[in-house]
Amino acid sequence: MADEATIELSSEEKAVITALEKLNVIQLNNVVKFMEQEYGISAAAPMAMAAAPAAGGGEAAEEKRNQYNVELTDSGAQKIAVIKVVREITGLALGDAKALVDGAPKIIKEAVPTADAEAMKKKIEEAGGKVTLK
Repeated sequence: MADEATIELSSEEKAVITALEKLNVIQLNNVVKFMEQEYGISAAAPMAMAAAPAAGGGEAAEEKRNQYNVELTDSGAQKIAVIKVVREITGLALGDAKALVDGAPKIIKEAVPTADAEAMKKKIEEAGGKVTLK
């Protein structure tokens, strides 16, 4: 049965996968959004179905959660300070970090452990930005 699940990729398909693996989270997010718009492909449906059982658990589900997506919801009045913190957190170049902050609300990092996500939130809020952990 394991052989039936194995998918063989052509060299062109492998090249696409290799290129996607080299992208950072923001770039990959842009590719997904483009594919959704251009080809009508929705990556949100599987995510919504995966999140549905957790939503029914109420507070117990929230306590069990150990990873969050860190979303910059507002850059605040101290935009330069927020850009510096975003650069530190993400390792992005100055222009990419500025574009991310200017485009708020945007996901900064995905699937971050709870302690790290809270530390990132604290740093950004100290710089003047607003963050939501999702």
